[in-house]
Amino acid sequence: MYRCGAISGAFLSGMLCLVAAVPAVADCAIERATYRDLEDAASVEFTPTGEGAAVTNTFRMVLESDVVLDGVVMWSEGVGRPYGMLTHNCPEGDSTGAELAACTMWEGVIYTSDDFGNIELLPPEAADAPQKLIFPDLAPSLRHSAVYGANGFSRVPWDVFKLSGCQE
Repeated sequence: MYRCGAISGAFLSGMLCLVAAVPAVADCAIERATYRDLEDAASVEFTPTGEGAAVTNTFRMVLESDVVLDGVVMWSEGVGRPYGMLTHNCPEGDSTGAELAACTMWEGVIYTSDDFGNIELLPPEAADAPQKLIFPDLAPSLRHSAVYGANGFSRVPWDVFKLSGCQE
């Protein structure tokens, strides 16, 4: 077993220790991936979408106090972007625009990043899970939502989530 500091050369030894400290999640399709935000206030859990022409990804965001936000991703037309929505307690079945607006906690394009900072768009199901997810302006949107504070959670997650695991 390798021990940190056992190799001569501080840089090489430090790099090997850093790599050994990061858990590897290899060969994980995005629909099985789990993520944690950098503030450790929330997790994201993707699930298989199943048969659906419009929805390309399905996930949920779990916050403190057992608050669960339902997430879907649909690719926009024209200039294609993975447009995500996080909702809370939306009515089942057909809903009006006003009803959907009232239960939508966040919406926007979801970006990804690798460990080198290369930014991409969220891939559809069956693709490898990206290392990081970026939900632009997530924290301010959730901070001003109806389920923040006395009605639900008190800690808002950071906009960046890092791959933490792969569901069986």
